[in-house]
Amino acid sequence: MASSARVDLDGNPIKPLTICMIGAGGFIGSHLCEKIMSETPHKVLALDVYNDKIKHLLEPDSLPWSDRIQFHRINIKHDSRLEGLIKMADLTINLAAICTPADYNTRPLDTIYSNFIDALPVVKYCSENNKRLIHFSTCEVYGKTIGAFLPKDSPLRQDPEYYVLKEDVSPCIFGPIEKQRWSYACAKQLIERLIYAEGAENGLEFTIVRPFNWIGPRMDFIPGIDGPSEGVPRVLACFSNNLLRREPLKLVDGGESQRTFIYIKDAIEAVFLMIENPARANGQIFNVGNPNNEVTVRQLAEMMTEVYSKVSGEPPLEVPTVDVTSKEFYGVGYDDSDKRIPDMTIINRQLGWNPKTSLWDLLESTLTYQHRTYAEAIKKAIAKPAGTS
Repeated sequence: MASSARVDLDGNPIKPLTICMIGAGGFIGSHLCEKIMSETPHKVLALDVYNDKIKHLLEPDSLPWSDRIQFHRINIKHDSRLEGLIKMADLTINLAAICTPADYNTRPLDTIYSNFIDALPVVKYCSENNKRLIHFSTCEVYGKTIGAFLPKDSPLRQDPEYYVLKEDVSPCIFGPIEKQRWSYACAKQLIERLIYAEGAENGLEFTIVRPFNWIGPRMDFIPGIDGPSEGVPRVLACFSNNLLRREPLKLVDGGESQRTFIYIKDAIEAVFLMIENPARANGQIFNVGNPNNEVTVRQLAEMMTEVYSKVSGEPPLEVPTVDVTSKEFYGVGYDDSDKRIPDMTIINRQLGWNPKTSLWDLLESTLTYQHRTYAEAIKKAIAKPAGTS
């Protein structure tokens, strides 16, 4: 643990905090809890339905931080303990969400309730009790870029003014109502607007985080292993599942969408700066991504195929990818944004933060973890039907 002489970016001593972390048992929460436990004197009230990804921080009782982390098994939809736990903390971090694109079409009501309705009490309790809030939103609130509406041969499509996404300038452009893929982005945008209004009218101290494809160990799930067999996780876990099973990677609508990817450890550094520099982070909306790691989804598939062959020692498939339509893969009502490239001006100015890890390096780290964690389990799962027939 770090010494008590730690200071913030302005040279002020950092006081130990009690942090109420909602969704602490997930991908981001597990990495954030790890860093808090190993590098700070802060305490964490870890709220979630599951704790599999943070069990190594909770057991055994002899861990050096055992008195600084408490797990509370809570579903925030209907638990009277929520306000009391927020009152006990100096800061609440809300990570809870349904954030898997396959669910936006097939479970739009759950998606809207989870990302807007269920978040309302968290905002309310923080505002009423004068507690600081760091709320995790999404880069999807930007929707489509302005450039997406220009003619395909327009030179303006290459102008960053038409596609780089800026927190304080870029409009939020969604598709028609029948495209239920936007249920998630719309719910996330509305809770952002509510939080912003609470800050303006009632003095809520808040920071909003817009993640751009955070990648690393423990993200999402592998269908049939630690998630439902029919589940469809986000793109990197989908491709990992295909690679582990030696199946072609499915490219939705040709894999032409462009995305940026950032390593979880880089992203957590940014969140840490927000936690420990409230004077610089309060009232801010921050993009947290890596514009240097921009690729098309097809390029990502090619890179992952190459990296996985290296870490697993297995030769790539002769036909490594297969094209599928978005309707086949996600169902009716799917729509997509063409590009998601974050502008980093505000976070760099306020917190002096920049991402460091290249796409090749983060893929090697993540796929090494995926292979080590899942390869044997998948081999057994594939062999099981043959052995029982």
